[in-house]
Amino acid sequence: MARPIVAVVGRPNVGKSTLFNKLCGQRLSIVDDTPGVTRDRIYGDCEWLNHNFLLVDTGGIEPHSDDIILSQMRRQAQLAIDSADVIIMVTDMTTGVVATDEEVAAMLQKSGKPVVLCVNKCDKVGEPPLEYYEFYNLCLGDPIQVSAVHGHGTGDLLDEVIKYFPEEEDKNDDDDRIKVAVIGKPNVGKSSLINAIAGEERVIVSNIAGTTRDATDTVIENKHGSFIFIDTAGIRRKSKIDEAIEKYSVIRARMAVERATVCVIMIDAQEGFTEQDSKVAGIAHDLGKACIIAVNKWDAVEKDGKTMDSYRKKLMNDFSFMSYAPIIFISAKTGQRLDRLFELIKYVDEQNSMRISTGKLNDILAEATARVQPPTDRGRRLKIYYMTQSSTRPPTFVCFVNKKDLFHYSYQRYLDNRIREVFGLEGTPTKMVIRERESKYDKN
Repeated sequence: MARPIVAVVGRPNVGKSTLFNKLCGQRLSIVDDTPGVTRDRIYGDCEWLNHNFLLVDTGGIEPHSDDIILSQMRRQAQLAIDSADVIIMVTDMTTGVVATDEEVAAMLQKSGKPVVLCVNKCDKVGEPPLEYYEFYNLCLGDPIQVSAVHGHGTGDLLDEVIKYFPEEEDKNDDDDRIKVAVIGKPNVGKSSLINAIAGEERVIVSNIAGTTRDATDTVIENKHGSFIFIDTAGIRRKSKIDEAIEKYSVIRARMAVERATVCVIMIDAQEGFTEQDSKVAGIAHDLGKACIIAVNKWDAVEKDGKTMDSYRKKLMNDFSFMSYAPIIFISAKTGQRLDRLFELIKYVDEQNSMRISTGKLNDILAEATARVQPPTDRGRRLKIYYMTQSSTRPPTFVCFVNKKDLFHYSYQRYLDNRIREVFGLEGTPTKMVIRERESKYDKN
């Protein structure tokens, strides 16, 4: 199930970005007293009372402005509103209700989305001033006092927000189906692949980059099993994103990856690897998804006996940060190796959900540390007491050590490689969590 989306909207300079940063717990959005600093939507991960959701910061809304930048910001905000599950409307206690607030409130009421009214800049604790009650005139329910600068009232605000989140009762309905996100830059053949697999025109196919604006689902059942294929809008280079709707495609693609368990990263065989391919793959890698690199349009490449091997070696170097991902050469147009693609999808999905017993892990740990001694610093040697697997998707290993700062990245990578040599884990990233625990025998 996709995470809920919460949009933070309001007129310029009411403190939306300050509130966004406070709720996300980090400075992701630029904060400035100049209206219009936040022009595009900024996205951040949030968690409250075991609810994970995506928070969207938007530029200030000026409903009737003719200014080009302000009108673009209004379009951006409208896109965020249209796709949000819940909307936080931010107002300013120090200025009271102004005409623009009333126009924004009317705009939100027309959207039909649940709206939580936030009265920001209530920096004094205690009973609200008389000006607070003026905000009831916006007809958006009970206003919630918040100080984005100090954090007062943010808990009450989030309590109200999560009341509107969709129920999760159907969360496990499709658990037996493998969810596959087909990702890549525009015009690499993502839609053509899904149409070839489905045997019908399920999504629009065009040579015009950016035809697919949204993520669409296609259910496939065949001899290989049951799958849900998610076709995503191509992720463009930022300098080439001209339309507001194209900018939103990036977050829709990310949301599709979050829903998936396997990501097929499509490369154009004729164009070869590009920097944007690396960024697209990085989204799937960072989210811990099983990954396959599919080189499409292989039928259009002139080949000899060494073409595939040399192409594979180059891609392995280009994708060195995800060397675990298998590479397959396909043609959505001719159907070349599509059966093999399904086999790979099932295989990497199993690897992504693999669980290894603590006993076997510690056998590998003992052998690995005997072969290569843990690092030392100023006479102090790293000691790894034991290792256990805490979760899957991706396989996550917890190491208990005497000093975290001694556990260098190079040694973590060495242990990860040893685990992969024994158990495979092909097609999936892994995660290593370091826990420091002083042993009573290790005190100086």
